[in-house]
Amino acid sequence: MIYGIGTDICDIRRIEAVLERQGERFVRKVLSDAEIVVWQKRSARWPQRGMRFLATRFSAKEAFSKAIGLGMRMPMTWRGCEIGNLPSGQPVIVLHGELKTWFESQGLRAHVTVTDESDYAASFVVVERD
Repeated sequence: MIYGIGTDICDIRRIEAVLERQGERFVRKVLSDAEIVVWQKRSARWPQRGMRFLATRFSAKEAFSKAIGLGMRMPMTWRGCEIGNLPSGQPVIVLHGELKTWFESQGLRAHVTVTDESDYAASFVVVERD
């Protein structure tokens, strides 16, 4: 049974402007440690690819927060929600700490998709109750 649906579209230029103002402080607020490693590798090879990675993760976490109905309030945190990838490349949501405990206690599971094109990153999340 569907528990919630969330979607988000993010202007990559807006993320770029925030990154220019706040630097890595913004990255460390939004990304988990594992995501930071990927962001650094992608940014080193091609800065625009790193920017798109950051924007898609920001968008996916916003969409997830909407799908679970909490917005950005506890137990939902930027770093408690991680967007990883299976070996196939499929994006997956990996939860940590209080958010993971809460999510599992509700009997929920989530599906996520992310995309980016030119100036925008978009995400869609469906949360189901077992």
